Amino acid sequence: MHRLVALCCLFFSLDGAARAQRPNIVFVLVDDMGYGDIGCMGATDIRTPHIDRLAREGVKFTDFYANAPVCTPTRTGFMTGRWQQRCGIEFAFGYQVEQFRRVNDQWVPEPDIHALGLPLSETTIAQRLKSAGYRTGAFGKWHLGYRDEYNPVKRGFDEYFGELLGHADHYRHAYYDGTYALREGLEPVKRAGYLTDLINERAAKFVREHAREPFFLYVPHLAVHAPFQPPDAPETPMVTRETMLLGSRAIYRAMLERVDAGVGMILAELEKHGIADNTLVVFSSDNGGERYARNAPLFHHKATLWEGGIRVPCLMRWPAKLPRGKITHQAGITMDLTATFLAAAGATLPAGYKPDGINLLPILTGEQPESERTFYWRIDRSNRKQRAIRQGQWKYLNDGNTMDLLFDLSTDIGERHNLGYAHPAVLKGLKAKLAAWEAEIDRTPREVWVR
Repeated sequence: MHRLVALCCLFFSLDGAARAQRPNIVFVLVDDMGYGDIGCMGATDIRTPHIDRLAREGVKFTDFYANAPVCTPTRTGFMTGRWQQRCGIEFAFGYQVEQFRRVNDQWVPEPDIHALGLPLSETTIAQRLKSAGYRTGAFGKWHLGYRDEYNPVKRGFDEYFGELLGHADHYRHAYYDGTYALREGLEPVKRAGYLTDLINERAAKFVREHAREPFFLYVPHLAVHAPFQPPDAPETPMVTRETMLLGSRAIYRAMLERVDAGVGMILAELEKHGIADNTLVVFSSDNGGERYARNAPLFHHKATLWEGGIRVPCLMRWPAKLPRGKITHQAGITMDLTATFLAAAGATLPAGYKPDGINLLPILTGEQPESERTFYWRIDRSNRKQRAIRQGQWKYLNDGNTMDLLFDLSTDIGERHNLGYAHPAVLKGLKAKLAAWEAEIDRTPREVWVR
């Protein structure tokens, strides 16, 4: 009997030790931030000491990409770990969206802009981590469905506080047509305060309350997306359709610096509770910067497939596992974070699940060499078409069927010199790979089509 008790105690002790070794995971996702808008990426007019600390004490990517040039599809890629096109989501929900449902094998237009969301047939990273024993929380912008069935608490998150829409007034938490966006779980709530501050406070509180169990904290900020409203200015008039895009670099700077303050709050809580060393913290953006952003040295901006629309900062800090102060040129993409987080958590994945992203940890720790990757992007709207592929140093871009563009990103990060004429074989090969990817993607069964 005593031997059995001892064995049971040993089992539970080892099981507890195993749980303790699993890292906490924090993912801070900024909206519409420029590639060069934080100090460690070259910004001189925006102070981001806490974000820069992640680079100084962890890994900085130079060649990291968003899954898409706009927000909803990138978030879809992260939630599922797969190309967002497999879910039928290629553009952002909102007033500009073109959306359809499949009815009797025909695409039927869906006129209600709030009707669709991330298909319920998809399993999210939050559901997978929750099944692996993680406490899950999301605080910020959702933009993967407005109706209750798409709410984060229905998609694997134990807690949610934030705005369901793509953007809203930062103080009044409503869209300019009056649609109210702020939720505590499923419930509409009234909260006084600047949204970034409210998100920062809730994120820090989540760490404080769950420091003794493995947790996944997802912090998708609305900042620095329009409307451009500065912090500490509650008297700012309610945003309207006409004022939605009005702002300045100074306002943009203040908005991003308040995000940085939130990163500092999270790091402080991790240190206070002695869990900083075993917490994987990742910081990135959902797409390239927009009108007040600085994308230098890249060309163009959000909603395009030029580098300025899809290449984004990515920083990773995990003192117990990752090297300190490492700069990597390994190409990565948002959906790689899904595979990386699941691997770090030791999550068991079903046999039928085939992620399109990869676990980056073995490459970052030096267990595996850097590898050449191939990424694909597509904008397939009725009024605008773009397609792109990057393989190794080469990038092919089709911008509205105007001409074939080929760039050597190893020497021309700004995409100024079209080399298609000099490397016809490379051009032909990339076009063939892109066409094959599109054909494979379009064969994937889909319930919705959002473009």
